[in-house]
Amino acid sequence: MLRLAAALLLGLVATPLLTAPLLTTQALATPLLPETVPQQEPAPATPSAGSIEQEQDAGEDARIAARLTDIFANVPSLTGVAVQVNQGVVTLTGTVPDEAAVARAEAIATGVQGVVTVENSVERDLSVDIGEGISGLEERWDMFARMLPLLGAALLVALLIAGFGYLLASFTGLWRRVATNVFLAELIASALRFIFVVFGIVVALDMLGAGALMGAVLGGAGVVGIALGFAMRDTVENYVASLMLSVRQPFRANDYVVIDQHEGRVIRLTSRATILMTLDGNHLRIPNSTVFKAVILNYTRNPQRRFDFQLGVDADDDVEAARQLGRETLAGLDFVLADPPPEVRIDHVGDSNVVLTFLGWIDQNEADWYKARSRAIATSKRALEDGGFALPEPIYRLRFDQRTVPLPFENVGEGRAAPQPPAPPPRPAPPPPTSEDVAPEDEIARMVEEERAGAPGQEKDLLDSGRPVE
Repeated sequence: MLRLAAALLLGLVATPLLTAPLLTTQALATPLLPETVPQQEPAPATPSAGSIEQEQDAGEDARIAARLTDIFANVPSLTGVAVQVNQGVVTLTGTVPDEAAVARAEAIATGVQGVVTVENSVERDLSVDIGEGISGLEERWDMFARMLPLLGAALLVALLIAGFGYLLASFTGLWRRVATNVFLAELIASALRFIFVVFGIVVALDMLGAGALMGAVLGGAGVVGIALGFAMRDTVENYVASLMLSVRQPFRANDYVVIDQHEGRVIRLTSRATILMTLDGNHLRIPNSTVFKAVILNYTRNPQRRFDFQLGVDADDDVEAARQLGRETLAGLDFVLADPPPEVRIDHVGDSNVVLTFLGWIDQNEADWYKARSRAIATSKRALEDGGFALPEPIYRLRFDQRTVPLPFENVGEGRAAPQPPAPPPRPAPPPPTSEDVAPEDEIARMVEEERAGAPGQEKDLLDSGRPVE
């Protein structure tokens, strides 16, 4: 007993002594050793869709076929697709309604796990289902029958709106009072009709719920309008020029004008062209776009018009006396205006004469320009000749060969007198001046008036005598 108690007591004393060095050694060794972090083992890789495995599970082909068959059965466009699977190779057969369904079936089959590849033999169904087509026609007919009341109401609204536009445009008297001329009034009426017709169509389509169609119609109309604008650029330019000319009124009917070197009297201004009658009685149509941009010379606007002509007197004559005589001669003509007074100017010195320019003014309401000028030329020439002034012509000497008869003055140096030329026959006395009629008598103006008052089928004239001329 004593030995057992001593052994137990010795064990109790020795245990702490032996444990302390071990704890101390562990405490010292702990900071010297790196902490060990347990590493997780990588999870086994899950085979991705379409990956090829070395071994295939039993029944994998059946599971793939069943899965694809279930999927295709729930897609309306793929119900006609049949599936066969062999060693992960999927073969698709059957028909679908369109090409998009063909690609969709292949994409679905490729995404199933375990599929190696896909043989897509699906075809588009090109057959015609008469029964389905007839049923579709019946449905559309029933829908059309149900929409008939709404369609009738939309049509009635469109007709009412268009009719109101036509009624508003028919007040021609109102638009002629508002507009500056008949052409602009008709343009306003046409624009009102067009706007109300388009507005009626838009309202009808909106009532039918055809918003997309309405947008397509308006967009198409805009594109077509732009295309027509480029294609008919000259026509549109001519139409706008007609409008501007009708507003500006650059001339009156029967005015004697020159437009881009085209001379004649104005018959009428239409919506497309300005019609002239030339001085030889022919019709001349000038596009209004050309008239609008052209330089217009109007001889009728100012009743006073000046005529001029030239006569040459001998260089040895008194030029100032010739000028005075010419001025007095023009002033003595009853159709030449005293204000502005007539004038004679020395224009230039020619080879054998001095050229004088005679200027005189007339009133076109009292005298014709061509008649007055013709009479003034004849009277002035006769006055200069009666006053002793020579009106020489250019002198030329022509010699052809040695057998030509020598001129009279070639033998004067040999002591013989030059033979005198035969005396000219006596000039008959000029007839006394007559009071030639120079009153304006323009047959072209008469023809224009007759045509303007002619057949009612002529184009409408845009010239308005009640408006001021530009």
